[in-house]
Amino acid sequence: MSGHNKWSKIKFAKAATDAKKGKVFARFSQEITLAARLGGGESDTNPRLRVAIEGAKAASMPKDNIERAIKKGTGDLQGNTIQEITYEGYGPEGTAMIVEMATDNTNRTSSDLRTIFSKNGGNFGTPGSVSFQFDRKGECRFIDAKLDEDSAMELAMDCSAEEFEAGDEESEWVFICGPTELPALSHALADAGKNVTGMKLIYVPQTPAHINNIDIARKVIKLYEILDDYNDTMNVFSNFEIDESIIDQL
Repeated sequence: MSGHNKWSKIKFAKAATDAKKGKVFARFSQEITLAARLGGGESDTNPRLRVAIEGAKAASMPKDNIERAIKKGTGDLQGNTIQEITYEGYGPEGTAMIVEMATDNTNRTSSDLRTIFSKNGGNFGTPGSVSFQFDRKGECRFIDAKLDEDSAMELAMDCSAEEFEAGDEESEWVFICGPTELPALSHALADAGKNVTGMKLIYVPQTPAHINNIDIARKVIKLYEILDDYNDTMNVFSNFEIDESIIDQL
């Protein structure tokens, strides 16, 4: 598959830090609240909520947190109204960035994002200025030390996954499917005895932007991480792919 996460080999230190459960749970909580607000609090009739809950469970999010997020979305608990909004922009060397936000103040968030892009060699884009370069997909992750390339391919075919690749962590596998097939893929993997550790909708670049300059690589990574660390951020997707020789230097 296209290298939508190849660059993450250099991100292992940050990934370890980001594995602070608070941040992970906060993002799942936002997604569950949004899904419940838009489609109701019953996961059986709300596919997006079902995906969000299954993803949260895979990340070991406590049941009470999940239920609280659902009630907040349905209005059973008081709280500021959270809106979902997707921003687009260009980073250094024309790299494409998509940032999914959950915010209670779109004016503040838009202003902050515009500043982040402009101060880090990028340009804040208009809706549709970047997203046409990506395909919407679903992603399931799981750990299996016994799986090799051949058996992973066989499993992917059995589960009707479109593509697969090795993940960021040791013995991790990433299975990719169409955006509406994510719950089915998760259930198929579970039926095959796999413990899904993460699932979500993603943007996959159609054509990766290759970076073979270490200074540009640093600038692109800096912008990505600032966007990813922003409080309202749920997901950041980009099309950059850093050459192996540059990764080794970084």
